[in-house]
Amino acid sequence: MDEPRYRDVLAGGVRLRVREEGTGAPVLYLHGIHLDHSTWSELCSALGPAFHHVMPDLPGFGESEKPPAVRFAYDVDAFTDAVVDLYGGLGLGRAVVVGQGLGGTIAITLAARHPELVSKLVLIDAAPNALEPSLPTRVAAVPILGGLVVKQLLGRAGFRSIFRRSLLGPDSRVDTARIDRYYELFNTPASRGSALATMRATADARAIIALTPRIETPTLVIWGRHDRVCPAAFGQRLSRQIRGARLELVDAGHCPQEERPQEVGAATLRFLGEDR
Repeated sequence: MDEPRYRDVLAGGVRLRVREEGTGAPVLYLHGIHLDHSTWSELCSALGPAFHHVMPDLPGFGESEKPPAVRFAYDVDAFTDAVVDLYGGLGLGRAVVVGQGLGGTIAITLAARHPELVSKLVLIDAAPNALEPSLPTRVAAVPILGGLVVKQLLGRAGFRSIFRRSLLGPDSRVDTARIDRYYELFNTPASRGSALATMRATADARAIIALTPRIETPTLVIWGRHDRVCPAAFGQRLSRQIRGARLELVDAGHCPQEERPQEVGAATLRFLGEDR
């Protein structure tokens, strides 16, 4: 793999930091909440240099701009519009789109509303089938308490505990240093505000679920067997809702791209090699 390239792109009125690697057919990666572009590093290595890997930090996350909620809504529509704008800013043609968690929700919306932009779809523990919001999301939704916890009280130890308990499987090898990096990205007033706004604005997934029957793009659904946020039954349901979708289960939690990158990469390569 060649050296990564970074650039800033204005999309949806927000400055986005984008990491790119490789050349060839474009693959656009959309990360989940509390993550950034680095969550895809090992998966990109597994897929190899034959692809043009495009990894933006979503609005409000990573090294991208973190506008207040009066400027950016932090709902799925706003994120999707920003991604559509990003295509134009990067001069990106039709691409494979890989989305995990929140990024999977955005990818579903993109494929349903803008099928001309998506050649194939890979959904990794995509969030919208979690009809019952997770405990952190339910806490965030409480008007005063949620803001106090997310914006002020959640420290490093609490973040580590929630990350391991909610996002990773029981046998995860994701090390504490990586989790601490995500905490450092989270631990600024602007980042905490963006996370809170996102958790509140994306909690109701019913409108996204309603979009899934409209997807005609070839789709691979990858799901962690030990996902505590969106249990594997949700992945099975999602694969039935999207016409012709295939389901692959892996021994991971909510972040298989972090926990089982080689396995996720192998499944993705098989899928991308098919003519469908």
